[in-house]
This record gives sequence, structure tokens and C-alpha cells, in this order.
Amino acid sequence: MAADPPASVREQLAAWARGVRSSLGSGRGGGGREALRLVDTDDLHLTLCFLGERPVGEIDALAHALRSSRESSCELSVGAPLWLPPRRPRALSVEIDDRDGELAGIQARVSEALCEVSGWEPQRRRFRAHVTVARMREGALGASYARPLEPTPQLSFEPVSIVLYRSWLSPAGATYEALETCELARPE
Repeated sequence: MAADPPASVREQLAAWARGVRSSLGSGRGGGGREALRLVDTDDLHLTLCFLGERPVGEIDALAHALRSSRESSCELSVGAPLWLPPRRPRALSVEIDDRDGELAGIQARVSEALCEVSGWEPQRRRFRAHVTVARMREGALGASYARPLEPTPQLSFEPVSIVLYRSWLSPAGATYEALETCELARPE
């Protein structure tokens, strides 16, 4: 389950990620592939709840829970770059700042609704709002991920929708299929 930033924000984040990949040099992973595999611009999203593998029979209940939610959008901004997880990074992300805590509230309510209709249990760690812009090929960057990165674009935005995604994994990376979309109401 994820919140989708507007297309213009996704495009600027993707451009930033291309610049980072270029600045890190031509680090190559196994098979001569780029060290950082960029996430497709259309696939950039802000994960609210990672559901992992769920039984196909739960999809309708999860979609219904999303349709039943009546969430309003909130003001967010792009923060600092993040390597996640910090100790042995596998992804380049950008932090999303939720100054008023509204996104954290949305995430908590959506998590609760999903728990009520399925066997899913949320992760125990605190919610950390971020958008993953690239994945690191194992061991490809060595310690170069510790170098300072160019600043992220200074962007503020309101997410436009919450989407129940199904991810399809392949050697080329994940692709995402929207199963249900709930537009977020504009705050008054």
C-alpha cells in the first residue's frame, strides 16, 4: 500500500537519482551492469504498508478496506538522501518530511484497516516515510555509498492517491501493478 506523489515530483526525483548514479561513476555490479538500478519514474511511490506475500484471496478485502478509507491529502516535502538500510545499504531513497504528522496518522489508520480485514501484521519498527529511487546491486558500490550525495530537490507536494500495488519481481527489477486506487481528498 503506497501513497503516490504527483507526476512532476516523481520526474524530479528520477532526474536527481540519475545525477547521483552519474556522480558515483561507472561502478558496475556483476555482469557489467550499473551499480545502481534506477526505479522507473512511474513506479516511484511512498510505501505506507509493506504487505509482503499475501494470499490472493485477501486482495478483495484489502481493496475494500482501501475503498472504505476516507483520507485527506497532506503537505509533505522532500528531505535528505538516505541509504537504506543504513549499515548495509541496498537502496537509495529520499526522506519525506511530514512536519505535521498527518502522513504518519494516515499510515497508522491504513495499517489498522488492513489488519482488520486480513492476516497481515505491520512491521514493528517505526514508520519512516521515504521514496526509493534506486536499488544497489550487491557489493557493487563498495564504500562509495558513504560519500556525500548531491542535495535532493527542494520540493513540497501533496500525495494524490493511495494505491494497493502488487509487485512482480524479475532480474531486471520490480514492476508494480495497481490493483485499487483511492484518491485522497483535498484538505479544506
